Amino acid sequence: MRALGISLGTWCLGFRNRHSADWTEGTGKNRIQAWSLGAATMRLNQNTLLLGKKVVLVPYTSEHVPRYHEWMKSEELQHLTASEPLSLEQEYAMQRSWREDADKCTFIVLDAEKWQAQPGATEESCMVGDVNLFLTDLQDPTLGEIEVMIAEPSCRGKGLGTEAVLMMLSYGVTRLDLTKFEAKIGQGNEPSIRMFQKLHFEQVAVSSIFQEVTLRLTMSECEHQWLLEQTSHVEEKPYRDGSAEPC
Repeated sequence: MRALGISLGTWCLGFRNRHSADWTEGTGKNRIQAWSLGAATMRLNQNTLLLGKKVVLVPYTSEHVPRYHEWMKSEELQHLTASEPLSLEQEYAMQRSWREDADKCTFIVLDAEKWQAQPGATEESCMVGDVNLFLTDLQDPTLGEIEVMIAEPSCRGKGLGTEAVLMMLSYGVTRLDLTKFEAKIGQGNEPSIRMFQKLHFEQVAVSSIFQEVTLRLTMSECEHQWLLEQTSHVEEKPYRDGSAEPC
């Protein structure tokens, strides 16, 4: 189930209802088909840390749940993500579900400057948002829908979301064998649309029902080379449940 494509600025883009039991805990034919797409593929990042200039991407673990839970108490974020408030216990259960789901790939976004400047700092204290890929087309496992959320107000408008998206696109291409990406954005969200257009996405559809536009990026050889250049600084490191140390 897809949430309404509502966004604000460039920090909340192309949402799914992260807290929907229908989406994360559903059963039946669609769930079985999703697993058949290659169950292990979308869990490859469970031991991966990606280090960029502005952000660090780490797998979503139980360590991150309390901060995420605090974010989602915000009525603004609930509205933007079409999410329902959960108890902390339910949030932990949701994290476990997302970690296991075969059709999702999730990274928590950390502030790289803060993470590197404070040796021994917990990841929870450096969290600023998350970035996700979804396999949305059961007939085309090379297509992924991408979204990013920078939930910390003080970290918006600084390019963290842009780098997180670039890093996730690169990960999708090099590790998940994706060749096409889509982003669904609210029609009135010009800053977000412009950001994705700067990242070479092109508008391919408009939904009057969801009041959103769909933008798509197809990885031609030229686009692939451009993406590699944009992310040449990114380092991939082993991750062990929050024990990776800043370098």
